[in-house]
Amino acid sequence: MAKFLISLIFSIFLFAVSNNLNQSAATSSVYDVLRFGAKGNGVIDSTEAFAKAWAAACASNESTIIYVPKGRYLLGSVAFKGECQSSDITFRIDGTLVAPADYRVLGQADNWLSFEGVSGVSIIGGALDAKGTSLWACKAAAGTTCPNGATTLSITNSNNVSIKGLSSLNSQMYHIVINRCQDVLVEGAKIIAAGDSPNTDGIHIQQSRNVKIRSSSIKTGDDCISIGRGTTNLWIERVTCGPGHGISIGSLGKDMDEEGVQNVTVWKTVFTGTQNGLRIKSWARPSNGFVKGVRFIDAVMRNVQNPIIIDQNYCPHNLNCPGQVSGVKISDIIYWNIRGTSSTPIAIKFNCSAKYPCEGIRLYKVNLRYLKLVAQSSCNNVIGKALGLVQPNTCL
Repeated sequence: MAKFLISLIFSIFLFAVSNNLNQSAATSSVYDVLRFGAKGNGVIDSTEAFAKAWAAACASNESTIIYVPKGRYLLGSVAFKGECQSSDITFRIDGTLVAPADYRVLGQADNWLSFEGVSGVSIIGGALDAKGTSLWACKAAAGTTCPNGATTLSITNSNNVSIKGLSSLNSQMYHIVINRCQDVLVEGAKIIAAGDSPNTDGIHIQQSRNVKIRSSSIKTGDDCISIGRGTTNLWIERVTCGPGHGISIGSLGKDMDEEGVQNVTVWKTVFTGTQNGLRIKSWARPSNGFVKGVRFIDAVMRNVQNPIIIDQNYCPHNLNCPGQVSGVKISDIIYWNIRGTSSTPIAIKFNCSAKYPCEGIRLYKVNLRYLKLVAQSSCNNVIGKALGLVQPNTCL
């Protein structure tokens, strides 16, 4: 009798789960890109088919799923634009989106794939292969006709967007850009480009608020994550970086009138063989910009050139930097539990503005070594304090 009851209860449970799943599927309209003419052979251009699938999903009054089956889909530059009727659109990608082999096709565009003015969009799974290596080679050869290149995935003027489990390979320029957005989640991203690939930032955020980046791996030739002007309430968690130029706030202060950066938390990160670890960088120019309320917590450095660095004297080729002084005000920055190895003797470098010294810089539980030797620190125009064990001996 007991076995019968257990079996009956289990059967009822399975029926309830199955019924809920069916009801969930029934409330979403599915738009398979193959039905709109897409071909998963990597040869025939599927750009128009993807645009038609988006237009149909966008016009629906229901929750919608744009489904990309396994295969390789050749796409040119395409923009998925909002003001949609549907407030819940999921791009479910089981295949790979492939850029044209000729870098000049995308190279003149700003973006390869862009979402503009959308709300309630989720991008789940899949891979984006931008085939940027040939453009990098053109730039390395100092070719005069090389285009700038396209950002692989751009999210602009949008809100309530999530990107989960997406891979981005060999972007021509930035891999992912989040610009003028709010409430964006990037989770489980895998970003790959060569360590010498130019301007291939992993994720760039600017003029956005309430952005979260979690559980992602970034290997690239520029900043793993770059944080631009007007970024507020940014949370970065469990990100591995390397090769690359680290996680950077900046460059800031290129323009006089510039929104500041505030309330940034970077937690549980690992840097391996990177140029920088945790960096704040500003131009040596007049500006009303600022950086405040930043928390760098629990980071591991493995053979990093500049594990902790603030550089307010950035001025390429020493051009257009009157007085070589930054106007960006940096304050209330905490480094807590930062440990590991520096590949250079100076593991902590604070090179702040002579006019507006960095203020409220605090170091807690920092333990950085230079190979197996004692590392050094360097301070210019910085006001702060060290609490607890801090190695190298601080110059604060």
